[in-house]
Amino acid sequence: MARGLHRIGDTWSMLILRNASAGQTRFDQFQKNLGIAPNILTRRLAALTTEGLLERRRYSERPARYEYILTEAGVDFLPVLAALGAWGKKHFSDGNVSELVDTRSGRPVLPVVVDRISGQEIADMKLRTVTPASS
Repeated sequence: MARGLHRIGDTWSMLILRNASAGQTRFDQFQKNLGIAPNILTRRLAALTTEGLLERRRYSERPARYEYILTEAGVDFLPVLAALGAWGKKHFSDGNVSELVDTRSGRPVLPVVVDRISGQEIADMKLRTVTPASS
């Protein structure tokens, strides 16, 4: 868990990843839609790129301009964001917040975290942490 949290960093980084998943890829889009200061956005984009969650691609030569595309690791983080959003909505909102909807059916999505093998919800399982034996 610590390795994952270290790479994501903070709230701004999670919001950048959320917006990237919605199709925003450019510095000015992130800045406008998030209301984030340019110096903070620059640092967060650099960190997310260094950690392998975003890929920086040049889309203009003159002037040099870049876009930020989700990598496989970034895409794999999106269900975590969805689950975190659902948790926040359930426990800390007045109910008047945005929600995820399936673009095909239009129905709201209620994210839960499940064990891929059993299909059982993690919240319903009794779990413990084990450390692998060193060789």
